[in-house]
Amino acid sequence: MKAMVLEKPGSPLVLTELAPPEPAANELLLKVMACGVCRTDLHIIDGELSQPRLPLILGHQIVGVVQKSGQAVAGFQVGDRVGVPWLGQTCGHCRFCTSGQENLCENALFTGYTRNGGFAQFVTAVPQFCFPIPEGFPDVQAAPLLCAGLIGYRAYRFAETAEVLGLYGFGAAAHILCQLAVHQGRKVFAFTRPGDSETQSFARSLGAAWAGGSDKLPPEPLEAAIIFAPVGALVPQALRASLAGGRVICAGIHMSDIPAFPYAILWGERSIQSVANLTRQDGEEFLQLAPQVPIHTEVTTYPLAQTNEALADLRQGNFDGAAVILPWE
Repeated sequence: MKAMVLEKPGSPLVLTELAPPEPAANELLLKVMACGVCRTDLHIIDGELSQPRLPLILGHQIVGVVQKSGQAVAGFQVGDRVGVPWLGQTCGHCRFCTSGQENLCENALFTGYTRNGGFAQFVTAVPQFCFPIPEGFPDVQAAPLLCAGLIGYRAYRFAETAEVLGLYGFGAAAHILCQLAVHQGRKVFAFTRPGDSETQSFARSLGAAWAGGSDKLPPEPLEAAIIFAPVGALVPQALRASLAGGRVICAGIHMSDIPAFPYAILWGERSIQSVANLTRQDGEEFLQLAPQVPIHTEVTTYPLAQTNEALADLRQGNFDGAAVILPWE
């Protein structure tokens, strides 16, 4: 099979010919039909997530078709279409796994980080951590739901009943979450890179009530803010934009350092919350909601050999929505 392989942090991925993986007794072998590109992939390449299993095939928003199953697998048939998210496997018996917090399992394995991922033509996956793809979502449109959608949804859950919601960094996750929040009757304010009028227009086209630069204050105070951009300086900015009792939710797996800020902008029972990974419950809930909206993912596609170009375009903000790799093109 063909795969894009990370040999060492700081280097481009290398197009490589490999033998297809053989599924273990508890695994599925999937033919990868599409795999979304995520900012977490950049954090791995840049060495900001420092414990990848090298050499590594990245990619953790996988839509695949079952080709073969291990001897201990039940419930999946050859030809089934499934999605594979970032959370690839947990121990199942630690205090986190047994208390509904499997996203915090200290022995978890992660797709495209400590398990090989989907920037390849075939991948193996643990079936308990795979999701059926809702009908009506083609492979390309479904792929961004599996991280941008799922992590966005987990962050959204922490916003609780907030009716005025700010989204900082209007990329793959925010463009999905905006549609869900508007569908549920919330007012969304979108914050982009200063001066990015094109992305601001894109946000308004998806129902955002206002869109402006992240250096601006919104037209009214926020009840909750979700930060998708990995920029620590946005935390005090979001606090300044929030009502008393407001919550600032940091949805990225990596963020630059948060600068010092005056206690006065935290006072008033404002809070800062981080989001780590996802649970299978998040996936099941979100993938039931997505068709009800229905969510439409804005996608730019790239063939496997152009994965490095997709990553560069993501870094530079050269497209709206999400990028998706098509391994068979």
